Amino acid sequence: MAIRTGHDKPLLPAGPACGTSCGMTMLFDLTANPSVPVIGEAARFPVRRIFCVGRNYAAHAKEMGFSPDKDAPFFFTKSPWALCQSGATIPYPLGTANCHYEMELVLAIGAPAFRVAEDDALAAVYGYACGLDMTRRDLQNAARDQGRPWDFGKDFENAAVIAPITRAADFGAAAGQAIRLTQNGEVRQDASLTELIFSVPELIAYLSTFYHLEPGDLIYTGTPAGVGPIALGDRLLGTIDGLTPVELAIGPAD
Repeated sequence: MAIRTGHDKPLLPAGPACGTSCGMTMLFDLTANPSVPVIGEAARFPVRRIFCVGRNYAAHAKEMGFSPDKDAPFFFTKSPWALCQSGATIPYPLGTANCHYEMELVLAIGAPAFRVAEDDALAAVYGYACGLDMTRRDLQNAARDQGRPWDFGKDFENAAVIAPITRAADFGAAAGQAIRLTQNGEVRQDASLTELIFSVPELIAYLSTFYHLEPGDLIYTGTPAGVGPIALGDRLLGTIDGLTPVELAIGPAD
């Protein structure tokens, strides 16, 4: 099965949709799902889920002490509430003394995809963006050493920074574009999207065998070598040729 149109979903019973419109009273209201601006569009891209790929550049895998794994990609997730808009000044993250930047290409899914073939996978991509996968490295490493999940290291407030999305038709294929990050004007990461171990179509096709991907899903595709710690007062600038840069400043901890 390839890209789903959405017409094959089970129909809901007649009447109001489930939720507050069903007449149920909630104890409190939740904040609306976060969204991301789109270049050239008045409407914004609502975010449903955030998937992230681990060790998808060979040099980064090696700098983290691992051999590159080319058998299959692996993923972790971040909550939508971890999303942070480019240009923000964030407090130094809680509970860590070693928070790292990781510059990444982000995919914005705009069409349902389930068990999609690699040749059809790009049809599910709405657009692309620059992003930062912020990581509490000390907490991640402690969890990894104990065989525990990475949630405390990866999923926290402002951990998924994203720039405005560029529509796929205006970006083209993720091929030889340069991907870079500077910290206070000094180059820290400098690579090419050709260095991705698993390509964009491969990532989407593989992930769609475990999830029904839907519009609003984001996929952070992994970071090149050169990751490192942030400090109070830092200014980060991440760029990918053809996309709007992602910017972040680090303020005092709460």
